[in-house]
Amino acid sequence: MKNKQVKFLKRLLETPSATGSEIGVAALVRERVSDAADEVETDAMGSVHARLKGAGAGPSLMLSAHMDEIGLMVTYVSDDGFLSVAAVGGVDAAILPGLRVDVHASNSFVPLRGVVGRKPIHLIEPDERKNVTPLDKLVIDLGLPAKKVRKLVRVGDVVTFGVGFERFGANMAVSRAFDDKAGVWIGTRVLQRLAKGPRPAGDFIFAATVQEEIGVRGAQTSAYSVRPDVGLAFDVTHATDYPGIDRAKHGKIVCGEGPVIARGPNINPEVFERLVAAAEAEGLPYQIEAEPGVTGTDARAIQMARGGVPTGLVSVPLRYMHTPTEVVCLDDLDAAVDLIVRFVRDLDEDACFVPGMGGFQVPCEVGDDDDLRSEADSEGFEAVAG
Repeated sequence: MKNKQVKFLKRLLETPSATGSEIGVAALVRERVSDAADEVETDAMGSVHARLKGAGAGPSLMLSAHMDEIGLMVTYVSDDGFLSVAAVGGVDAAILPGLRVDVHASNSFVPLRGVVGRKPIHLIEPDERKNVTPLDKLVIDLGLPAKKVRKLVRVGDVVTFGVGFERFGANMAVSRAFDDKAGVWIGTRVLQRLAKGPRPAGDFIFAATVQEEIGVRGAQTSAYSVRPDVGLAFDVTHATDYPGIDRAKHGKIVCGEGPVIARGPNINPEVFERLVAAAEAEGLPYQIEAEPGVTGTDARAIQMARGGVPTGLVSVPLRYMHTPTEVVCLDDLDAAVDLIVRFVRDLDEDACFVPGMGGFQVPCEVGDDDDLRSEADSEGFEAVAG
């Protein structure tokens, strides 16, 4: 990854965007795609849609990645100037004590540095030390006089983890909010690449969506209004390459071994096969993840929009999801861009995504005579149906 691309990734990650407060990242996206996209609009929800017009009559494709990050929200300001908070998205209370945070106060031009306070171990009873302190029992200390705190902070102000981007190890990176600003970076990069090369046959729309962390809301409204022929969601997925993860339960997903292509009922089988074909055509490493239920991503909403949208899901492996120290391999991000660009370029006017009727059929070998298998299948179907 080139330095200028790393710098933009860092800007995305360090720009606060707790769910419902994605305005800053949306502005970065609009700035980034302005020279490449033919049209850029922001809807009433706050999602950004950047459209690249296709060269022909091929299917339109919407690539979705969410801009919001998990965080906290102020619910109460005490007389002593301490803040009580609630979770915005899936926040683990166990990781919060001692954490530095940024309070985005209504009446302050800059974030206020705070710390999540908890009694020191010396003052905690032995039995109590074993328990996780509930979120509603934690407070944020701003280190300011109570009067000033009450002047600056309002109920409903949001709080983000007070950490940023850092490279370490063998092309690894750590930051808060790789979930899913890594996807936002990929979406802008894909659009730029498509704009420079031969245009795809159909329109390409990058949708930087809002409010994924509380129910994929932005993807739902974006898929409805954009009305794509094909949908592709991009997100992060759980890496299972560190101690304590049961691979028999969660599969083998390794940082540095390429993007992850999901397979399951939330995924159109033709889109899945085309993604695999695109990876192999480009000589890219890739991994496959089983998703036997509804994925917790934008793909869930896209698939169910209007009369149904054939949808795929591409991810990158992420360690320590929903913590201040999310970890990715930067090589996986670059490979994901290459994969999606090839997938989009390969969509032609004849592409069919009706399950069982498209061009990507999985071969099935049975004995020495496929005709016997066909007859058996036919007879079996008639017996069940009749």
